[in-house]
Amino acid sequence: MSGSTAWRPGRVHVRAPGKLNLFFEVGDVQPDGYHDVASAYQAVSLHEDCWAEEADDFTISVTGAVDVSGVPSDDRNLALRAARLLAKEIGHRGGVHLDIVKQVPVAGGMGGGSADAAAALVACDALWNADLGTAQLQRLASRLGADVPFALMGGTAVGTGRGDQLSPALAKGRFDWVIVPDAGGLSTPDVYGRLDELRRRRNVDIAPPPRAPAVAPEVLQALRAGDASVLAEHARNDLQVAALSLRPDLRDTLELGERSGALVGLVSGSGPTLAFLAAGPEDALELQVTLSASGRTALHVHGPVAGARVIG
Repeated sequence: MSGSTAWRPGRVHVRAPGKLNLFFEVGDVQPDGYHDVASAYQAVSLHEDCWAEEADDFTISVTGAVDVSGVPSDDRNLALRAARLLAKEIGHRGGVHLDIVKQVPVAGGMGGGSADAAAALVACDALWNADLGTAQLQRLASRLGADVPFALMGGTAVGTGRGDQLSPALAKGRFDWVIVPDAGGLSTPDVYGRLDELRRRRNVDIAPPPRAPAVAPEVLQALRAGDASVLAEHARNDLQVAALSLRPDLRDTLELGERSGALVGLVSGSGPTLAFLAAGPEDALELQVTLSASGRTALHVHGPVAGARVIG
């Protein structure tokens, strides 16, 4: 651990998870330009760490095991906005310095920025002894972005509306995934825009559902049973066709993973990170080795894991 992130008095350490979308159905575009969605989220063991300490102003430093060159260090940063929002909520007059160490790929469809924001909310709540409680933190989280409430909650959940109306979902046992990040990020608005364009061309396979988006009951049954094979049969992501249209090179990795023993391969969220579901830990390790031998970065993670929480 570096000196900048070592524990010391008056400093709070919070860890928050990245997420995978095990199922993602996208409704038609709404008049405000957004889409209603239905998602089954799972928090996985790829984490963001946030240290918060008192300061005169609101500042942030970002480092990590992933490329962080594209992460803003001003008020465009979601974690910094989270800290300001909480300070305003409780009338706190001081500032905070946030040290964030990232493991979740940037602009990779795994909710890393949202995890940073969730971690900042929990860290500042503890640092300032605000004791807001889960419901109030969730309310603030929903003002920051659709994935922030889930990074607070963790575990497995169904998200509807914009993805931020959350209901916990029962998930038995452990699910093993191999994650293949990609250096070239994909913009979420660009991916949704391409999906709308493909749908306007009347591609029936990806037409919006004729009802409100909903998670397939077979997905929820597979999670309750802890059955990775059944989950693989019904897992899907409506954004995948759009992401692959923008990044057709990702198909080669998807096909390699599925040929090499994955139960299913998915684009994670809006991509370009790919997620492969394995039958168990040993299968995941074999798949990780195969994908790594092909020159790709491959990470073995598991879920579900806890949401944003104070460490120590």
